[in-house]
Amino acid sequence: MTTTSPATGPVSPSTSVLRPLPHGALRLGAGYWGAWQERNGSAVLRHCEDWIERIGWAGNFDGAATGAPFEHAGIDFVDSEVYKLLEAMAWELGRTGDAELQVRYERLVDRVAAAQDDDGYLHTAFGRPWQRPRWSDLEWGHELYCMGHLIQAAVARLRTAGSGRLVDVAVRVADHLVVVFGDGGREAVCGHPEIEPALVELGRATGDDRYVRLAQLFIERRGHGRLGPIAFGPEYFQDDVPVREADVWRGHAVRAVYLAAGAVDVAVETGDADLVAAVERQWSNTVATRTYLTGAMGSHHQDEAFGADFELPPDREYGETCAAIASNMVSWRLLLETGESKYADLIERTLYNAVMVAPRADGRAFFYANTMHQRVEGAVPPEGDLSDRALSSLRAPWFAVSCCPTNLARTLASVESVFATMTDDGLQLHQYGDLDIELTLPGGAQVGFRVRSGWPTDGTVVVEATRATGIPVALRLRVPSWAGEATLETPDGSRQVAGEQTVTVERAFVPGDRVVLRVPVTARLTAPDPRIDAVRGTLAVERGPLVYALESTDLGRDVGEVVLVADSVPEDDGPDDVRVWLRPRSVHADGALPYGATSVDDGAAEPVRLVPYASWGNRGPSTMRVFLPVG
Repeated sequence: MTTTSPATGPVSPSTSVLRPLPHGALRLGAGYWGAWQERNGSAVLRHCEDWIERIGWAGNFDGAATGAPFEHAGIDFVDSEVYKLLEAMAWELGRTGDAELQVRYERLVDRVAAAQDDDGYLHTAFGRPWQRPRWSDLEWGHELYCMGHLIQAAVARLRTAGSGRLVDVAVRVADHLVVVFGDGGREAVCGHPEIEPALVELGRATGDDRYVRLAQLFIERRGHGRLGPIAFGPEYFQDDVPVREADVWRGHAVRAVYLAAGAVDVAVETGDADLVAAVERQWSNTVATRTYLTGAMGSHHQDEAFGADFELPPDREYGETCAAIASNMVSWRLLLETGESKYADLIERTLYNAVMVAPRADGRAFFYANTMHQRVEGAVPPEGDLSDRALSSLRAPWFAVSCCPTNLARTLASVESVFATMTDDGLQLHQYGDLDIELTLPGGAQVGFRVRSGWPTDGTVVVEATRATGIPVALRLRVPSWAGEATLETPDGSRQVAGEQTVTVERAFVPGDRVVLRVPVTARLTAPDPRIDAVRGTLAVERGPLVYALESTDLGRDVGEVVLVADSVPEDDGPDDVRVWLRPRSVHADGALPYGATSVDDGAAEPVRLVPYASWGNRGPSTMRVFLPVG
């Protein structure tokens, strides 16, 4: 089977204000993202592959294929980790064409395909005589969830190779789901949304509207109490309020945001403006009241959920990596649909902080939950052991629930897809770094640009034309919301103050034409909303898109023993030398309880180095905090 939609990245709406670039039109070079994408291909993918083999998750497909009873390894949804790895491999193959990776990919696909039932059903933990019946645990079984990740992996293969065995497997799965859950079928939903955006993307890629229709049914069925009662309440499953009536994301954070991504996809393909508006409203309200400074989402450990408005404790933050990735999935869809730069702003904040805090510098250990205040040093997890998903105090090689490492792998493998978009007569740059772009715009112009920037630590972005466009082309660059007075230099030699959100240069470009955006990148203090009780009376430090943190490694004592000197400003001698003035503080409580009359001993102030939040913990156990109390 070959694709009928353009070969793009993970998202390809049939209509939108901005369009994703064709696959391969943008290539990352050196720099932050290029280095991480190379590390993903050389280290992260192999690490994930080794672990799913070692602990039997890939072997589940071998057992299922035999038709004989076998002991299922892992929890019900480990099939999805194999699928996310396959998706990452497909994007990486589309980037490099690596022959050795191709062999590993095809072997894993063959094992998955061998486990598929004759009618298209595919799950290794359900449906056989010695297992629970199919669809018998929609609340927790994750059957549809797993199949959603399978379909997304197949879409990646479609968009990078045009066909493949996994594509045939996914189409048979989707056809089976249409029969079981489509019009006239079982009126049910999955406890964990994910199938919805997957079905829409398969519909876009194959031209089969039945898949979009099924996704629409799943969206419309949600919020009517179809799932069984649980202690966390129906909002945990987003089964309390219909999607189009909700005002904010609530309940389990990853579930909520995956559902929102699917809702945007359905709305775009069906022309449902009200549904798009509902997700825009939920995005705005959630960002304004339930989102951490890093872009992370989810403040509850017990149910991995959003808290109430302004319930954002940094020391008890859950901030699951998958929730950050899901947030960017929604923001990217809304950016394509509306063209509004605020969505690219959140993608940037979330990528650099809430997503990239997860991997260790070598790409072989990960955070699952991402706190912004570490009160105890913790311990380095053994390299060969499984860790409990949210209990590791430092990055762990693998988890019993390892949705985050494989999600990170597929995100890094396709991260360039969110850097730029196109319209009939223009190119829009949303994220910066070292990259090269060559494509033909829908209006016919041949476009070639070389982009060079030391982003995120340097705010100079140089865009140089490498081919003649022949006709005028509108080149638009995002001006980040955190920027001060940015300036724009155009090919004709003029220099101007950059406006808010975006700047545009329109001309018939010729090779050598240069557009230079200069965005001041200096350390700044950020105050939390006073309604966030947990951090009232504190300040944080940011530099460009990066959030900074204080580690005991640099302080020489516990981070709870100091305060930020009032009225001091950060000292900025470069991204690796941001310092703040701190004063030791010792507080003595008068009584057995930590309350009552107190006396305070203040010491002499001294400058102490901060580090980018995403890099904390890479030097060993430490205490850490982002928000610093002022005193």
